Amino acid sequence: MTPRREFLKRAGAAAGIVFCGCWMLAARAQTPAAGRLPVMVGGKRVKTVDVHSHCLFHEALNLLGNEARSVLPPTKGVEEHFIVLDDRLKAMDAMGIDMGVLSINPFWYRKERDLAADIVRVQNEKLAELTASRPDRFAAFASLSLQFPGLAVEQLERAIKQQGLKGAAIGGSVAGEDFSSPRFHPVWAKAEELGAVLFIHPQSTPELAPRFKGNGWLSNTIGNPLDTTIALEHLIFEGTLDRFPRLKIIAAHGGGFLPSYAARQDHACFVSPQNCDAAIKLAKAPSEYLKQLHYDALVFTPEGLRHLVAQVGASQLMLGTDHPIPWEQHPVDHVFATVTLNDEEKVAILGGNAARLFGFAA
Repeated sequence: MTPRREFLKRAGAAAGIVFCGCWMLAARAQTPAAGRLPVMVGGKRVKTVDVHSHCLFHEALNLLGNEARSVLPPTKGVEEHFIVLDDRLKAMDAMGIDMGVLSINPFWYRKERDLAADIVRVQNEKLAELTASRPDRFAAFASLSLQFPGLAVEQLERAIKQQGLKGAAIGGSVAGEDFSSPRFHPVWAKAEELGAVLFIHPQSTPELAPRFKGNGWLSNTIGNPLDTTIALEHLIFEGTLDRFPRLKIIAAHGGGFLPSYAARQDHACFVSPQNCDAAIKLAKAPSEYLKQLHYDALVFTPEGLRHLVAQVGASQLMLGTDHPIPWEQHPVDHVFATVTLNDEEKVAILGGNAARLFGFAA
């Protein structure tokens, strides 16, 4: 059997493109102080940006007391959530990642106001401290107490204006309440005003928990993409994206299942008008909204990435690893292995789109 990296090198040579093995060779001319091997496309250096990487802070979890352990994911890479800077940088270097945008999956949406506020305060302070220490390698999404929208507005404004954070990480819902609810409109209005990026990361679909029991970790493998799919569908069909057309949204895991069956939603209200609200007049076909959202490229295969590009456009995609959970350990290889992409599209997905969305130096 041909080793994966050797296969990629052969395929790249056949297609006339540069794969991971090749840019590693080119990088040997760099000084040791560079600390990582550059990614090259068409002979030019590309700044790579991972918009989907996680961390946790002991100081925040300690506020939960005995509940703290329930926050830790049942996966490999648990301890790596608590960042040891040199170790995290080495892991990023090994993946060819120049900059990681950190986020914390919400575990506080069901907590009372004071506790939720304390958790968010500690996390945002720690994220600001970490990103300020290495602005060349890290940016971060703020945490928000979304179950209290007025508080969340204050937290978002402080995060962007005072703490240097780039947006906010939010779940697929707020303890089961969908983001399309008017209750959350002040938060989305503030995000538009500030130009803050919202990163939707699912938290399974707990109402289906009995059916997810059994082998295969279905609460994640099905539940997470489904949670994102439901969140995006409500934002589209309830008119939220029309009300807030300048929202900058990134959906984790390639947008869940929605991009794989987008056209079906265009027929729903024709087939069953009694299940649609005649008072909601969408500005365009439901599937067209997918092209104004952004997505990580965490879809595992070149065919999956080719299909996602065909559905939403290469301009909407960015690298996502889910690190330190080892879902995607070769994100750069994944882009180069998708031979349907041209050099311009590769550069965009590897880091150009993220640089544009977040305002990073390319």
